[in-house]
Amino acid sequence: MSQPLKSSHGQHHQSGSGFSAFAPGSDLVHVGSRRWFLQMGMAGLAGLSMPELLKRQALAAPQAQLTHPVQAKSVIMIWLSGGPSQLDMWDLKPQAPKEIRGPFNPIQTSVSGIEICEHMPEQAAMMDKFAIIRSMDASTSNHTPTTFQACNPKSRRTNDNRDGGGYPSMGSVAAKFRGPNVPGMPGFVALADSMAADIYGAGHLGHRYEPLDGVKSAGKFGMPAGVQTARLTDREELRQQFDRLRKHTELSPELSLQDRYVQEAYDMVLSGNVAKAFDVNRESAEVREKYGKHSFGQKSLLARRLVEAGVTFITMSDAWGHWDHHGDEVKWGGINKGLKPMLPVLDHGIATLINDLDERGLLDTTLVLVLGEFGRGPVITKTDGRGHWTPVMSMLAAGAGVPGGQVIGATDRRGGEIAERRLGPGDLGATVFKKLGIDPYGHWIKPGGRPTPLVEGPSAPIAELG
Repeated sequence: MSQPLKSSHGQHHQSGSGFSAFAPGSDLVHVGSRRWFLQMGMAGLAGLSMPELLKRQALAAPQAQLTHPVQAKSVIMIWLSGGPSQLDMWDLKPQAPKEIRGPFNPIQTSVSGIEICEHMPEQAAMMDKFAIIRSMDASTSNHTPTTFQACNPKSRRTNDNRDGGGYPSMGSVAAKFRGPNVPGMPGFVALADSMAADIYGAGHLGHRYEPLDGVKSAGKFGMPAGVQTARLTDREELRQQFDRLRKHTELSPELSLQDRYVQEAYDMVLSGNVAKAFDVNRESAEVREKYGKHSFGQKSLLARRLVEAGVTFITMSDAWGHWDHHGDEVKWGGINKGLKPMLPVLDHGIATLINDLDERGLLDTTLVLVLGEFGRGPVITKTDGRGHWTPVMSMLAAGAGVPGGQVIGATDRRGGEIAERRLGPGDLGATVFKKLGIDPYGHWIKPGGRPTPLVEGPSAPIAELG
């Protein structure tokens, strides 16, 4: 029998806080100033210049033929950092003893025979659009995003400075084999307050396929007021200004790349497409209000805008460890004080995103996934929480041809062990790649030239997800 994960608790267990405000930067300065050059050069990946980011994006063009019909042009992965409780959300056990079933009651959804938590009525009302997986095996996962964002049982936190074993995340694979849907847009964007804690990147696939840090990059691609585009399109003037800048500042090697990538950085700014995509203020007040002003709502709205703009893969997280409900003694609280007030926010956020995608004709080509790193233990603790639990977790899938109104798999009467249709991270990865038109049985090349399977082990696309 699989054993629940036992791991030390991070600092995020120790002090309380709610959703952090999502406030994209807007500190633009005059073109031609040293600071403007530096800002354009440093926007994007932490530690990478804008030209280097563009060089890597150029190299991220597909290097292998897509071998499957494309069902999903884009993927939005909603990452519930910390491990959401399957027993209190999507797999309630009302007939179990009190210490197992928890304080919440199930409600009937719009699909006969499917019940979910009473605090998620909006999802219940549109269950015909969702597939619930109740039998995802998380036994290879631990308290990081590594395993399930890579969807690879061999990709784990190792605490030896080699996290993930070099295996790439699904977003990085998408950036390599598909690239963006619209030229000039990034292929992979992450929306998270902590890239280190909640986002897993490219591994040995190469830094060129790392995600763009969408929180830090927001507001960094616009044109300062009063600047004439014609002046900036004079490439000789740009070259001269950049040369002058280098004489007056100590720049990193990345900022001294070939002029081609410097020019592409300016081209991205001049096109305005990236700046428009990140500017949620272009949305009506009604739409912004519908999504909500909190972190989850703002990031969900931005994720939809990025899909519209041509980004292929978006991973978003509301806050680090937010779903780690051990009990009232830790930062995020227990089931009643911690999880209960969060569920309506999640419920409304997911429903709003799905409805908005659907109304705009984007849901048919956008795969939406909702999951965390593992589930929670069957027995309520003395402080009204649940511990980490790797034997099973629940998750949601919608869009991109996923047949809604179904439950895949089942757990035992305690909700702690898989009773039927065991699935693992490799099965989920194979499904995502197939939806994107990427051969799930294809390979990527490790440093040194070794072909490595995109999906490890006896895994296959989940047939029930279409």
